Amino acid sequence: MPHCIVEHSASLDGELILPLVFSGAMKSALFEADGSDIKVRSIAYQRYLTGQAASDFVHVVLKILAGRTLEQKKMLSTSVLAQLKKLELPRGSLTVEVVDIERASYSKWVSES
Repeated sequence: MPHCIVEHSASLDGELILPLVFSGAMKSALFEADGSDIKVRSIAYQRYLTGQAASDFVHVVLKILAGRTLEQKKMLSTSVLAQLKKLELPRGSLTVEVVDIERASYSKWVSES
């Protein structure tokens, strides 16, 4: 955990964004020290509207198992946002949200081969 889902405008390079999100999650120190439980993936959008002006965007959803404090979740979103600011977008928005996954309804299977 977490599942980090990055949505961004297609004009931005996802290969640059993914390591920044990973780094922000690592710096939070909420997950495994080696980062083995951090999963990051991206979706690039070709078509989107951001108000009436053309501008880039990055929106990150961090899905984590329920149980963290509000302070921990705020620190996580702030840590990821700090890394995203390194993109130095000339025009655009960077947003991060943390979403709890209910432990009781979450299922997981991992192949070991």
